[in-house]
This record gives sequence, structure tokens and C-alpha cells, in this order.
Amino acid sequence: MAGLLGKKLGMTQIFASDGILVNVTAIEAGPCPVLGIKEKSIQVGFALAKEKSLKKPLAGFFKKINISPRTFIRELFKDPNKEYKVGEELKVDLFNTGDFVDVTGVSKGKGFQGGMKRWNWHGGPQTHGSTSHRRIGSIGSTTSPGRVFKGHHLPGHMGAQQVTVQNLKVVKVDLENNILLVEGAVPGNKNSYLIVRTAKKKKAAKVSAAPKEQKAAPKAAVRAKK
Repeated sequence: MAGLLGKKLGMTQIFASDGILVNVTAIEAGPCPVLGIKEKSIQVGFALAKEKSLKKPLAGFFKKINISPRTFIRELFKDPNKEYKVGEELKVDLFNTGDFVDVTGVSKGKGFQGGMKRWNWHGGPQTHGSTSHRRIGSIGSTTSPGRVFKGHHLPGHMGAQQVTVQNLKVVKVDLENNILLVEGAVPGNKNSYLIVRTAKKKKAAKVSAAPKEQKAAPKAAVRAKK
């Protein structure tokens, strides 16, 4: 499973190879130096950090492996068919146009929200005299069980959670600028950090040769067959 760390740059539109206008998200993916190698995973970093802003143990770790400090550090599964070295840089060429990826990030925070926005409640009667347009209403019984069941949909903090969007198609790979154009939206604000991995549930479609065009049979021949 290939993977990279990156940063969301924003959304734009491009024309695909078939001439259709596609909404894409631009992701600055890599280069990500390999910081450590474990049995089944590798530790990679992204985005340069100021050494004075690091704690001493972390600054000492980067000094020991002789790599410039990084802000965003995560572990990714290793590709079993590849050998890694500490200090090696992983670049955006890990992905090709047509591949499918899963993108993980922290969603936009919405603060404290009511049930209608948070859970899409239908709401109460909208007529005059009703006092429960957007209220919670009954949330449990009285004597038995005498409590509110866990997991009940109620108002509360919304957003600012780790979210993974699956099966996004890679529309374009810009190796020179380390940019990945992915079809659709990804979680998070602009300049927020992302993890881009090979999709678990969907593989890139194999491009097959275009079939030869068959000439349409004359109308008279079609009538004769009938």
C-alpha cells in the first residue's frame, strides 16, 4: 500500500481527457523523507519545522538521523515489494493518473450545534401555537429504564474529527511541483494536513484497446432478417 503525507491547497476545475469539466482538489503531496523503519510500517514526515520550536527529545531525534525537522509525522504501511532506507524521499510519483486513493484528514469544526443541523432532524410543527420548532423533545421514558440510552442523537460539538474519504480518482500528477489533483472533495480546511493512501476497496481500471467501430448494416438488410 503506497502512501504520502500532504497539504490541502484548495479546489479548482480542469478538463479531463474526455473533455468533461471535473471538480478537483489540489493536494501538495510530499516529498516525505523516511524517518524510521519498522517491521510492517515506516515513519515519514512532511512540512519543514523550525528547530527552536521543537522539544529537545524530538530535536535530538532529527539530529541523530541527520534530517531536517518535520512538523507532520505519521506511520504508514510498507509496500512489501519495496525496500526503504532512512533519509529516502517518497514523492508524488508513487501514484499514477487513474489510480484511486483514500484521503484522511480532520474535518472542519462547526462548534456546538443543535440537533437539526447536527443530525438533520425534521423538526416539530411549524404552525402557530407550537413551541417545539427546533427543540429536542422527549429523549427517554420515565420510571423504566429511567435514563437516556447511550448514543442518543442530541445537540453537541460538530466536526473537527478524523474523516476518511474513500475511492477518489487521481486526475493528474504534477511531479515537478509535487501536486496531486484528486477528483472530488477531501476533508479539512485549506492548508490542513492530509494522509493519502492507495484505495483499499477499489483498484485502477486497466486501460484496454478501443474496440473497432462496426459499420451499421443497411436498413434493407435489417428488414430482411426480421
